[in-house]
Amino acid sequence: MPGMSGTPISELGSRVGEEVTLKGWLYNRRSSGKIHFLLIRDGTGICQCVASRADLGAETFELADHLGQESALELTGIVREDRRAPGGYELSVKSLRLVSAASDYPITPKEHGVAFLLDHRHLWVRSSRQHAILRIRSEIEAACRDFLDQRGFILFDAPILTPAACEGTTNLFEIDYFGERKAYLTQSGQLYAEAGAFAFGKVYCFGPTFRAEKSKTRRHLTEFWMVEPEAAFFELADDMDLAEDFVAYIVGRVLERRRAELAVLERDISRLERVSKPFPRISYDDAIARLKAKGFAIQWGDDLGGDEETAISEEFDRPVMIHRYPTQCKAFYMKQDPARPEVALCVDMLAPEGYGEIIGGGQREDDYETLKRKIESHQLPMDAFQWYLDLRRYGSVPHAGFGMGIERVVCWLCGVHHVREAIPFPRMLERLEP
Repeated sequence: MPGMSGTPISELGSRVGEEVTLKGWLYNRRSSGKIHFLLIRDGTGICQCVASRADLGAETFELADHLGQESALELTGIVREDRRAPGGYELSVKSLRLVSAASDYPITPKEHGVAFLLDHRHLWVRSSRQHAILRIRSEIEAACRDFLDQRGFILFDAPILTPAACEGTTNLFEIDYFGERKAYLTQSGQLYAEAGAFAFGKVYCFGPTFRAEKSKTRRHLTEFWMVEPEAAFFELADDMDLAEDFVAYIVGRVLERRRAELAVLERDISRLERVSKPFPRISYDDAIARLKAKGFAIQWGDDLGGDEETAISEEFDRPVMIHRYPTQCKAFYMKQDPARPEVALCVDMLAPEGYGEIIGGGQREDDYETLKRKIESHQLPMDAFQWYLDLRRYGSVPHAGFGMGIERVVCWLCGVHHVREAIPFPRMLERLEP
């Protein structure tokens, strides 16, 4: 039923020949003198509304000729099928009511600089391109939850305020906690998800994370969203299988439900259609050999940067998983490979087309004494990690998990160059507004 919000534009296909009321905003308009063509958006789609002087009367018809972009309107009329119209349907308007007039809307069809658009991000999200990106983002987030819920994972909310770092102290946002102590914005919910895994078996946390990295690359934000599943009795192989299934499901879901948005973005979906299991899996050793063969001046023990990740991913038409990095490259909680203590039981998944790392994870250290030594060697505050050590004192088992950054996946699936368009309000090194 229409209700207070009127009939959604997305449902007009089932209302052909009926009288409906649309409530939305003026996206564009043109006139042929005796007829106005008003493009109305309501968040679910865009509809061409055809208004004549005969139907509206002289006064309302004149009003319609001077409406500013983004004026809020309520229109009632008959739904007609018209393949030439946006969405394939149009409205023959019988009445029009101006809810709120807008004038001098700053974002026009002309070219605007990125800085200007980011300054007006609160309005930029109304444009068709941004609308498509953020709808795909919403679909990705829903797919994450559906996949994990269906696999028996429990949503386990991790705190945003934490007493210590989980991945080193150099990129933390520090805050004063009531003048009594320091606290930090979380880098990851993983450590708390481990506690959840020991309570429920399989859990995931999903929320904002923060990295105070002074980076200006197209792949970095200071605030981003991450989904982090964690499972007890999981080893590295189980973790890699889960990550592969997870990403394949998300890509399939977007292809199934968001083709219209991908078309708006002019995304080459043939590239996404090639994303199917199995994903290639190579060791860090193999990755270094491949990079050296390409002329990179990289040595065993070096972490992979953006250029190196791009060079590796160019060899594959789907995500590639690189496993067993040197222990020195990874966080203190990663378990060493018993067969090769110099490498960790970890994995990074790189998206194709040069979009970089989208997943990082692995098996966690489950031995109490080993973990304690690692906390000490990383010079982390032991008191802050006593609770984390307790997990190894009371029923420790092999366990593993990973984190997937939402914005990088959005960029990849949408074919967007910079992560600033993959989140409603980006936070970057030099941007904290709006």
